Amino acid sequence: MKELIFIDTETTGTGQNDRLIQVAYRTTDNTDVNEFFNPNKSIEISAMVVHHITEKMIKDKPKFKDSIVYNDLKERFSRGDIFIAHNAKFDIDMIEKEGLKVGSFIDTLKIARYLDNESKIESYAMQYLRYLLGIEIEATAHDAWGDILVLEKLFYRLLKKLMESQDISKNEALEKMIDISLKPSLIKIINFGKHKGEKLEDIAKNDPGYLKWLLNEKMKDEKNEEDWIYSIKHYLHI
Repeated sequence: MKELIFIDTETTGTGQNDRLIQVAYRTTDNTDVNEFFNPNKSIEISAMVVHHITEKMIKDKPKFKDSIVYNDLKERFSRGDIFIAHNAKFDIDMIEKEGLKVGSFIDTLKIARYLDNESKIESYAMQYLRYLLGIEIEATAHDAWGDILVLEKLFYRLLKKLMESQDISKNEALEKMIDISLKPSLIKIINFGKHKGEKLEDIAKNDPGYLKWLLNEKMKDEKNEEDWIYSIKHYLHI
């Protein structure tokens, strides 16, 4: 049986040339990992503000590719274990920069958005969902280990809701989650700017020029904005 890997990373920054400095994961075969790595690259101050990892803390740590963690993940991915993360694309990109190839994955952010049929949830950020759903756990936000503890609880909440709402088995729900995660999400309500709180469907009718402008802005970062690009094109019928 394929195992589940609840995983999170912390990095030197969010750019194309940034690298891993912390990897934490918990698996359904009872493996817990929380390790730091030296990428031989400076950490951006803006990243330190979020995760509080300094260069002094990792200067004596091994390179990720030289670690037991690298080899363990390589074996897990090769046998088809399922990678689970929140906003998984970011973590997958960072992992794959190191030469690993992630196979099946589940993105809990996309699952949360999919299950919110009426778009009632203000934010799909993991910490927002943590408190919205009353997930009681001692975990430090924006620390890779703390985040996977929340991620694990969130995942099982979403899995249960999907099974109950569609009357399907656990294995069917897992396959459904993988399928949802592979596709762009349809965003229904905008949560910023002059139309904050409005439905994209209504904005497309009343102010299509704004959505066309927003589409051009999102296209500047096409790789990371697929959900917005897909959603705007959907409502503009492009």
